[in-house]
Amino acid sequence: MAAQPLSGIKVLDFSTLLPGPLASLMLAEAGAEILKVERPGGEDLRNYPPKWGKQSAPFAFMNRGKKSLEIDLRKEGALEILRPHIEQADVLIEQFRPGVMDRLGLNYEAVRQINPLIIYCSISSYGQTGPKATQAGHDLNFISDSGVLSFSTGSDEKPSLPPFLVGDIGGGTMPAVINILLALRMRDQTGEGTNLDISMADNSFAFAAFLHAAGQATGTYPGNGDWLLTGASPRYQLYPAADGRIIACGALEQKFWDRFTEIIGLDDDLKQDWKDPETTKARCAELIKARSSSEWMEQFDKADCCVSLVKKFDEALNDPHFIERGLFDYRIEQSNGETIGAAVVPIMPQFRDTTTKTKGFPEL
Repeated sequence: MAAQPLSGIKVLDFSTLLPGPLASLMLAEAGAEILKVERPGGEDLRNYPPKWGKQSAPFAFMNRGKKSLEIDLRKEGALEILRPHIEQADVLIEQFRPGVMDRLGLNYEAVRQINPLIIYCSISSYGQTGPKATQAGHDLNFISDSGVLSFSTGSDEKPSLPPFLVGDIGGGTMPAVINILLALRMRDQTGEGTNLDISMADNSFAFAAFLHAAGQATGTYPGNGDWLLTGASPRYQLYPAADGRIIACGALEQKFWDRFTEIIGLDDDLKQDWKDPETTKARCAELIKARSSSEWMEQFDKADCCVSLVKKFDEALNDPHFIERGLFDYRIEQSNGETIGAAVVPIMPQFRDTTTKTKGFPEL
């Protein structure tokens, strides 16, 4: 196999749980060598359920193909143990609250004295500076503080949680990977390392780009469910069928909307949906509720009008389309030889090691 894009790149990863470990996993899948620095007994994710044998399945998912170093960073001599690893590293990832690496003697300035070429990536809740810099938070807090969650929270009686981690992955993992790669490219050009301040709350704003633009132009920002893609339009809705399954309609363009409305038999006076979107939504829901999802999907699939069945996750894992594309080819292996499917990461096959599709993870 030809060398992978990040072959030879060494990453020292102090992060825990999800954002940083998923970022270093993506770098690992592109060929980087990851050394995970853990406290004695291992990081918190090692104790997360469910268990896979004696191991944590979430930990195994996030740390496939990495190596681990257990060390008490607070003890005297810790820096000297880490020094050779810092000297050889291209990238350092840390996810502590601002100030922790300072107290450990491992902040950017200290590390740069050892290795001037280091790409030092800090992932935190609210960034390294500002009034909220040291405040605790999780994904839900980041998208609440950035205002992103306000655009779609469900009904007042029963507010709904988002089904995925916008702040952790979209605001933390993805920007970390993007900026690490940009920093490596810049280092190639300038011969200098850099310090990256990745704020999960800051980066959540990117998910509201269209709504931000709308508010800037009109002076009014959409409220809960008031935007085209958050519930205001019958063209972009979830409709329950007779069997309880959900039909996801994304028929935004007129040609798709025309096909959709023809199939369900929508009243002619409601097809111009902008006139009375609430009545049109209600009538669409009534019509779709009258038949089973299988009956509807047979017609929608033939019409190719941006309508899907909301699949259960195990159904999606068995979808022939995704299987043929090789999304689930990679596996994780325990020391006893048992394997399970690996986490799906957005690294293209041409950048991955396709000769070794089963890898272990650091077990204690």
